[in-house]
Amino acid sequence: MAAAVISHQKCEFHDNGEPHHPERSERLSTINNHLISSGVDWILRNYDAPLVTREQLLLVHDEDYIDKVIAAAPAKGETVVLDGDTGMNHHSLEAAFASAGAAVMAVDLLMQEKHNHVFCKIRPPGHHAKKNKAAGFCIFNNVAIGAAYAMEQFGLQRIAIVDFDVHHGDGTEETFINDPRVLFCSSFQHPFYPFSGADTQADNILNIPLPMGTGSSEWRAAVEKRWLPALENFKPQLIFISAGFDSHLEDDMGGFNLIEADYQWITHELCKLAKTHAQGRVISCLEGGYELSSLGRSVTAHIKELAEFV
Repeated sequence: MAAAVISHQKCEFHDNGEPHHPERSERLSTINNHLISSGVDWILRNYDAPLVTREQLLLVHDEDYIDKVIAAAPAKGETVVLDGDTGMNHHSLEAAFASAGAAVMAVDLLMQEKHNHVFCKIRPPGHHAKKNKAAGFCIFNNVAIGAAYAMEQFGLQRIAIVDFDVHHGDGTEETFINDPRVLFCSSFQHPFYPFSGADTQADNILNIPLPMGTGSSEWRAAVEKRWLPALENFKPQLIFISAGFDSHLEDDMGGFNLIEADYQWITHELCKLAKTHAQGRVISCLEGGYELSSLGRSVTAHIKELAEFV
């Protein structure tokens, strides 16, 4: 059963409106080029993302916030700023709808047993978006919407969300804190933007704050000690990944020193858990990763493991 990749043309046209903004369209074209040149693209099934519905957005976001984003969408040639880091051009609203829609479609593909592993090749990212606020390049919380949809539409009672971005997934944590149906695991540099997560106290939140300079051995040891046993005990019915690759040593958006092999390793471990407990179901959504070469290599290693895991 081939792994699937879901994307949408508008995701490449979204622009935050600032010259040299790190969250730029070249991120997706670089991933595309690496997938093709590596040959991985040949073993994938590609889908166009649908646009998320209002009802699906309301599973996570406040109605007033949704209306605010829609009303803010600019005309052609204009840009607007939703927060200090997050902007929109005239393609951005549809790109944000498609990014959230990709996560919803991924759930449908898995629950219909068409695929076991899906990667959502999307932007804008999502894990900083809160119920009523855009932040950190994120407009809607794609992973949270997908997880909420899986619980609402299919009645799943145990969903794990694993976030290995260098930044804490504060929007996802806000959405699901104290919800026993969701186990949220986030590793991140601390102290660092968004300056949250280190002191969270909740039974369903498993944060790993780590210092600048954290490398492969320290990060893997923390994951093996804290995440993997908890995930084994939780026995998830579906695993979501907030896949942020800005923890790579070449990415100056953060101060971690991970390499491609680390992303391949954690992907393998999560696929193994999913095979045991979740009928193989893994959905990964692109979050951070801003140094283009390391992003392309890391995503390719991640997707290759999703595609080839048996």
